[in-house]
Amino acid sequence: MNVTIIHGQNHQESSYHAGRFLVNQFNDVEELHEFFLPDDLPVFCIGCYRCMHEGEEYCPHYQYLKPITQAIESSDLLIFTTPVYCFHVSAPMKTLLDHYFTWWDSHRPKATMYNKQAVIISSGAGAGMKSAIQDIKTSLSHWGISNIKICGFRSQAIHWSDVNQKNKHNVQQKLIKIANSLKQPPHPQIKTKAMFMIMRVTQLKKWSACQKDYDYWQEQGWLGKKRPWKSYE
Repeated sequence: MNVTIIHGQNHQESSYHAGRFLVNQFNDVEELHEFFLPDDLPVFCIGCYRCMHEGEEYCPHYQYLKPITQAIESSDLLIFTTPVYCFHVSAPMKTLLDHYFTWWDSHRPKATMYNKQAVIISSGAGAGMKSAIQDIKTSLSHWGISNIKICGFRSQAIHWSDVNQKNKHNVQQKLIKIANSLKQPPHPQIKTKAMFMIMRVTQLKKWSACQKDYDYWQEQGWLGKKRPWKSYE
């Protein structure tokens, strides 16, 4: 199994340690790709739409995105960790999600996403984990990932070393359960398939955002009988 873990911060505190604990629950990890934001993506999406109209490789930040993209596409399990920032994800994590908006099912989703699993981990001193998790989950769902597990927890401390043992034990037990649930092969859920079919109709009616979106769906064969999940069922 190949795993990519993306941290929404450079410092290695609560959400980082929770993410690494989860990875350690698997004994079949062949490749582990790990990224820290903003170090590995130090630029904001500027809304130039070059990725939309010309292609992903024309993004002015492609040199940063290329290794992250390759890791995501080659991984079976994706793990996203973020501390709570004002009841939302960290700004660097939001920046990452913004850069991948063309992966949404309304544009040019990747067929491989329908066979991936993901875990979103968020820690906060008090509250906001639910809304921070939702920020990431919204994007992953529209990427085509059905099996998304979540783990939000209160650290009640700034540093992982200051988190009391009871809180650490509770989150570790949650993560062990999540790890065990991920050992079964993923299957796209009805909701994911339904959203794909809705977006397929928009492409057939040529309501797509640009010609490149329509051409992509046609090239994939999705305007016909092919579906991105069929090869995995």
